[in-house]
This record gives sequence, C-alpha cells and structure tokens, in this order.
Amino acid sequence: MEKRERFSSRLGFILISAGCAIGLGNVWRFPYITGQYGGAAFVLIYLVFLIILGLPIMVMEFAVGRASQKSAARSFNVLEPEGTKWHLHGYACLAGNYLLMMFYTAVAGWMLSYVFKMASGEFVGLDSAAVGEVFNSLLAESGPMTFWMIAVTVICFAICSLGLQNGVERITKGMMSCLLIIMIVLCIRSVTLPGASEGLKFYLIPDFGKMIESGIGEVIYAAMGQSFFTLSLGIGAMAIFGSYISKDHSLTGESINICVLDTSVALMSGLIIFPACFAFDVDPGQGPGLVFVTLPNVFNQMSGGRLWGTLFFIFMTFAAMSTVIAVFENIISFSNDLFGASRKKAVLVNGILIILLSMPCVLGFSAWSGFAPFGAGSTIQDLEDFIVSNNLLPLGSLVYLLFCTSRYGWGWDNFIAEADAGKGVKFPKWARFYVTCILPLIVLFIFVMGWYDKFFK
Repeated sequence: MEKRERFSSRLGFILISAGCAIGLGNVWRFPYITGQYGGAAFVLIYLVFLIILGLPIMVMEFAVGRASQKSAARSFNVLEPEGTKWHLHGYACLAGNYLLMMFYTAVAGWMLSYVFKMASGEFVGLDSAAVGEVFNSLLAESGPMTFWMIAVTVICFAICSLGLQNGVERITKGMMSCLLIIMIVLCIRSVTLPGASEGLKFYLIPDFGKMIESGIGEVIYAAMGQSFFTLSLGIGAMAIFGSYISKDHSLTGESINICVLDTSVALMSGLIIFPACFAFDVDPGQGPGLVFVTLPNVFNQMSGGRLWGTLFFIFMTFAAMSTVIAVFENIISFSNDLFGASRKKAVLVNGILIILLSMPCVLGFSAWSGFAPFGAGSTIQDLEDFIVSNNLLPLGSLVYLLFCTSRYGWGWDNFIAEADAGKGVKFPKWARFYVTCILPLIVLFIFVMGWYDKFFK
C-alpha cells in the first residue's frame, strides 16, 4: 500500500478545500438567487445559515477524514464500532462523486468554451437574442459540447496525475490566487461603471420589503439551501482533504477559514454582477441564464468589454475546475483505498470512465433531448443534479452528523477529540444538543423540501 500523501503547507489545504467548495454554486447560483430574493436581506440570512448549518457538518467531515486517514470509501470501515453498517455510506459517497462529475464536467466545459468565444470576439455586435442563440446552439451541438467536456476532464486529470503536492496543491494554489486577483480587478471595474451605485444599493442595503414580496418562508428556505449546497458536504468530497493534513491545527478553525474564503468569493461575484447589470439596465434576477446570456450582453456594452468578458470567464472556469480537480482527487483516492491502484493507473481508468459517464448529460441537450425526466423542458442534467443535490448531499450530511454524535457510531467524544486536536478555535461543547437533535431535523427539512419543490409545487 502506498504511504499516505500530505499537503506541503497549511495554505495548500485551505486553498484546495476552499477550491472544492468554491464552485459554480458560488459564482453562478449565488448571484442569481440573491437577485431573485431581494439582494442584501437574502445575503444576511444566508450568512447565518452558513454558520449554523454548513460549518458544523464540514468540521465533522474533516474529522472523519483525518481520524481515519482514508477517503470516504474506507473511512467508516476504520472508525465504526464492530458489527455496524456505517461503511455502506462509502458507496453512496462513491456514487455521489461520480454523479457530480457526470454533469459538472459539462458545465465546466461551457465556461471554458466561453473564454474562447469572448476572446475571439464572437459576441461583438450581437443583440440580446443573438447572444442567447450562441448559448442555445452550444447546447444543441453535441460535437462541441463533447469536445469541451473532454478538454476539462483531460486537463483536470492530468493535474491530478502529477501527485498531491506537485499537481493538485501547486496548480490549485496558482489557480485560486489568479481567481482572487481577477475577481478584485473585475470588482473594481464593475463598481466604477457609471450607474453602478444602484446595483450596490440593491446588493448591500437590506430591503426586507422585497423579501416579504418573495415570501419569507421561500427566502429562508432558499438561503438555507444555498448555505448547505455551496460547501458540497455529505459525499466525502471534503473528508479526503482532512486525511491529508496534520493534527497541528484544530478543524473548527480551518473550517472557518474555508467558509470565509468560500463566502468572500460568493459575495465578490455579486459585486461584479449587480453593479454591471444595473449600469446597463439588465434584470439581475434572471436565473441560470444570467451568466451565459445576460453578462455577455453587459460586456458588449462596456468599453474594453472583450477583455473584461474574457477575464470573467477565465475566473468562472477556474472556479469550476478547482471543484473538478478536488473531486477527481477524491475519486483517485477511492481507487487507491479500494483496489490499491497506483495514481497513474487510477487517473487513466477514471479519466476514460468519467468521459463515458458524462456523455448522457452532453447528449441530453441534443440527441437525447426527448428524454425529459421531470416533464417538458427538463434534461438528463436536471435528473443527475436532483439525485446529487436533493438526495445524496442532505442524506449524506445526515449520516456524518449521526455518525459523529451517536454512541452507535463513532461518537461525540471521539469526534471532539479529533476536531479539537491542534491549536486554534475549538468546537463549542455547548453545541452538542444542537448538532445531535436540532441540526439533523434542519437537514431532513431541506431533504423533504427538495422533493416537495420538485414534485408537488
């Protein structure tokens, strides 16, 4: 068996874990649902839920990874009491990571293709309808979609093949640093546009009237869901990085750092998008089309728009690829833990496997568009996303919660000992009742509401 690899630095661990959490949920979904639910008031509620919902589960996932020194495929086997069946969740984690990549690689491919479309001037002179047509034709043509999906998969697996320190850590550090620099540049450009102040007001001054218009229950549920999904918890995607770090620092402190970084990126993406939308009189609550249809229109009207647009989609691509690299690293670790496969062999086999598994999502917009799992207009991607986001993430988080708090699992004392090892912020002992009795009910509520929204609304 190969010796367990280690991160070369604490910064590497924080940036890569944040890179896993900082995905399209932050830079794509966060701005548009903030737009839909009235701006700053929504952001406030989101931050509260991030602290009370996302943070404790992240600490638990890291603790299971660090204590077991394994990926989610084997971590429960190491820690569970004899004769119990917690390890069965390892298979759900396995499925969750593969399923997530079956549609995420396609979306990362869209981002990469838009870098080239922007840079080559494909959007110059197009009106709103024509910009929308560019996106629709990308989806409808399975050839280009396949090409971009394969490009992302090959690039990200190539990075993982270089090893944890030389590949994943070194390149993700560079990507995350570039991502943060590009964001700051774009923020400055956006907030200095003429007319941007209205966008800043919308985004930064809470308007509880707008919240009441949308329905307080609806807004709270959306904030709860976003704070939960943004961190990709429940399928062991974070646990793996716990297994690569030393016991020098407490896990609560590290999780806070990652949440702060994750949230900063989400908030800054709003600072890029809202002032620009208001400056050019574009509706910021436009849903998923915001990034692919609305923003190219905004860049079209901006002086030097081709450059700013290209930078924006490089930033989006880095956000998507940091998640892909993190999940690929998890998948490689599964192969290593389950079959003793070397890194190179795991990369080769899984690279081919992910490309094949991603094809239904790609074809779901063209050749297989007749298959509409949730009725007219829905796609295979919607089905895959529903299985991961509305089922595996909440139920998986519930397993981690129960495993770390129940005497029939790993148990509270073991969890606290692991979470608090090292210097830094300790996990609050008074939170025991909350994470044992209340938090599981909140997660269960998110799971039930996910089904209700999909089938009964």
